[in-house]
Amino acid sequence: MNVGFWAFNTRKAPFNRVEVRQALAMAINKPSILQAVYFGQAEEATSVLPPNSWAYRHEAQSQSFNPAKAKALLAQAGYPDGFSIDIWAMPVQRLYNPNAQKMAELIQADLRAIGVKARIVSYEWNTFRRKLRQGEHDSVLIGWTADNADPDNFLRPLLSCAAAVSGSNRANWCDEHFDQFIAGAVQTTDVAQRRSYYLAAQHIFIVTGK
Repeated sequence: MNVGFWAFNTRKAPFNRVEVRQALAMAINKPSILQAVYFGQAEEATSVLPPNSWAYRHEAQSQSFNPAKAKALLAQAGYPDGFSIDIWAMPVQRLYNPNAQKMAELIQADLRAIGVKARIVSYEWNTFRRKLRQGEHDSVLIGWTADNADPDNFLRPLLSCAAAVSGSNRANWCDEHFDQFIAGAVQTTDVAQRRSYYLAAQHIFIVTGK
């Protein structure tokens, strides 16, 4: 019950633009990363919920590897010549990311192909976490291991507005409609109703968050 991801700090430009986030995601050869970093022992995420969760949105699809479309999206967003970005890489191993430095290097090479210059940043682990909570990063390779399998244990700490304030929402992404759905889901014990709330919340994240 864990997930690794690349989070963009949406409080900073240009990462507050959904087209830019989508372009960066499209520029990355994720199957190559799965093989080089996880040696084929992981699968590509399409949600922050793992596929074995009862609230997982099976219709969700990740951004496919498409550097040409990524460049077009950047131009559409006003960045035809690209820009510079910092990628924060954890100095420690985790189940959700056993080698963040290597992953950052692979992402750095992919971004170069669309005109985006990436600088890899790391700190001692306690300093790294403190600076993350303070929102100093452009982007970070991070992840989450859940205390329990309930969907709320993923969605609330990773994507809620309250988590953006507390610091566990590394993207600092906040959507009031998303919050309304996850709040509704914990106010009922009806599993079917809870699932409908979580599916709706994931839809909002997929459409406006990525």
